[in-house]
Amino acid sequence: MADNPQVASLLTRPAGRPRDDFRTRLRRFFGRYPPLVIIAALWLLFMTFVAVSAPFISPYEYTAIHLRARLQAPAGMKGGDWKHVFGTDNLGRDVLSRLIFSIRLSLLVAFLGTIIGAILGTALGFLAAHFRGWVDDVVMAAVDFQAALPFFIIALALLAFLGNSLTLFIGLMGIYGWERYARLTRGLTLSARTHGYAVAVNTLGATPIRLYLRHILPNISSALIVNMTLNFPGTVILETSLSFLGIGIQPPMTSLGNMLGFGRDYLTTAWWIAVLPGITIFLATLAMSILGDWVRDRLDPTLN
Repeated sequence: MADNPQVASLLTRPAGRPRDDFRTRLRRFFGRYPPLVIIAALWLLFMTFVAVSAPFISPYEYTAIHLRARLQAPAGMKGGDWKHVFGTDNLGRDVLSRLIFSIRLSLLVAFLGTIIGAILGTALGFLAAHFRGWVDDVVMAAVDFQAALPFFIIALALLAFLGNSLTLFIGLMGIYGWERYARLTRGLTLSARTHGYAVAVNTLGATPIRLYLRHILPNISSALIVNMTLNFPGTVILETSLSFLGIGIQPPMTSLGNMLGFGRDYLTTAWWIAVLPGITIFLATLAMSILGDWVRDRLDPTLN
């Protein structure tokens, strides 16, 4: 039994080896996932959990008004009460409850808007690359038009003429940033069509839909995913800005920008109404930007 090399190696292994292995794995883990990226991912997961479980973890109904408790300070401050950990607003509504539901709606709008923009831009990019000619000219002209005109002005005009509703607002968020997906998809598709796998698939008689969705899209998806992670913070900021001006999410619904807008008149007397959602917006966009930069570097090391 002692002549067995595997048994002999187990018997002669130093006692500190397992700890060294753990430290090695730990160093490799943090080498692959920097601490800042881990923190950003955990924060986004926490916000997602809050958004999904909002009806169950909210201490109060976010629309409930209690005028006798209006402008109550957060717990731990003078006049504060642990019944309202983050205090109350000018109508006595619990700020924590409103913050929870604001995260829920803001993330939903930003997520759906990002997905719609990605699908729309990618589809138009494929069409431009496939048909070329006047179709390519029309798509690229629309791309240049939106890139030349600030989208904030477009959003103001559409909301002023078409009114406001949650469905329209989500659709408006979906229009934001589509031109980046279209330009990126068009360029990558024109390049991919010259590669050997695309030429072979095309020669075998595959339909254009099969060629683009089954073969080209998986090969360019990494660049599109990176663009989504970088576009998401911009969508959050756009929703916040429009809601802050009062033309975005309308009461009785609430969003982070909506809370920020209502709290701007109380910055000197009840700062928590605006500051807390402002901090949440900042941390959400910062975390997504950090994660997006890391994803970009991991999927395309040449950008380092």
